[in-house]
Amino acid sequence: MNPISSISKSRGDAKILFCLRICGLKHPCSGDVGRQKKNITGGEMYGAQSTDEEPERTAFRLAEKRYKLYKSLPPKTRKKPVLNQTDLFDVVDFHAILESVDPIDGIFRLDCPGFDRPVFCFRDRPGFYFIPRALTIEEQCYWIRQSLVSFPQPPNRTSLTAIYGPISDLFAAVRNKKILVEAENSVLSLGDDKIHSGNYIFSESNANTSVEAQGSFKSVSASTLLRKLRWGTLGLQFNWSKASDQSRLRITGDQGGNLNERQGNFHTANCWSRNYDFTLPHNKIPEKLCQLAKEMAIPAMPSGEEFQPEAAIVNYFGPSDMLGGHLDDMEADWSKPIVSISLGCKAIFLLGGTSREDVPVSMFLRSGDIVLMAGKARECFHGVPRIFTDDKHAEVSVLLSQFSGEDDCCITDYIKNSRININIRQVN
Repeated sequence: MNPISSISKSRGDAKILFCLRICGLKHPCSGDVGRQKKNITGGEMYGAQSTDEEPERTAFRLAEKRYKLYKSLPPKTRKKPVLNQTDLFDVVDFHAILESVDPIDGIFRLDCPGFDRPVFCFRDRPGFYFIPRALTIEEQCYWIRQSLVSFPQPPNRTSLTAIYGPISDLFAAVRNKKILVEAENSVLSLGDDKIHSGNYIFSESNANTSVEAQGSFKSVSASTLLRKLRWGTLGLQFNWSKASDQSRLRITGDQGGNLNERQGNFHTANCWSRNYDFTLPHNKIPEKLCQLAKEMAIPAMPSGEEFQPEAAIVNYFGPSDMLGGHLDDMEADWSKPIVSISLGCKAIFLLGGTSREDVPVSMFLRSGDIVLMAGKARECFHGVPRIFTDDKHAEVSVLLSQFSGEDDCCITDYIKNSRININIRQVN
């Protein structure tokens, strides 16, 4: 049996499969035969499915719960939590499709003159483009380094800005094992301008810093701050202050698999709107990133038009993070694509329909893959319910081997269990 034949029927059987799982039953095709189809659709088990919780209301939420990371810890034991198992047999694997010569029902390879990389599309999801292995290993290393060292620099706003004010040279502080402490009238220089940084500075030691018992800031290490970093903005900046039902929800999970909100996450449970604030100080998107986005956007652009990058969001995913189902709906012209670059650990991406009731298709995202969403696809709910951080599934060993410099250990320590996503937008 051809291992890629499961693609054509996996989406059609998805609703049946979900319903059967709720009832505690098995799909007639979900046994060993289905799980042997691993070249294209995962074909194995990986930690995360809860069977005791009540069924969720929508098909999209049910898919999120299916792939979300759950860990169980046997009572009265000091052993590490064990990953519960999730079936990955129907997760689309575009890297395997790229290497296959057989046609795939529901998926086609786009013929794009003037574009030198393979592009795949779903027949029932117009406006969605998947470019596997779009970036070389060297390019991936470059953008990982930029995402950690350069992109969080002021005046770019991050998830830490509202708490600590502008933080300069965060990654350098991580390398030098510094801590953030309160200081009197600390000032950050930005060229000819100076910005008060919320009275927080990096220090070699907090030995001379007094901490009162009530209401005082306690010092925090730079490495902890890096792990708390959840998003950063490039180019035109965002105003996250107004409520919106469609805004994106970033959730973190504790070791027991419960959903918790963490200070500084992408959004809190109340949700925040994503309005561009043209009055906020900002630098233009780096020219090299602009050129990359323009080149990668070609398959999704109308003939004769060029993508104009004006803003970008850099998302930072920790081991238990997920990005809940959402729409990217704040740009004026939805015919222009969002160019989404994946770096670091492998993840699962869900692409649904215009309603949360539509059953989403799941696919693997690996480091170096690029996704474009334009037109009708901009109306589709999408999210990232899982990143893989174990040695077997993360698929970052080749990437890690490239960071061999004397100061690269901080990068490898970070990226070996993290994922970075850079998504670039044309605002007007």
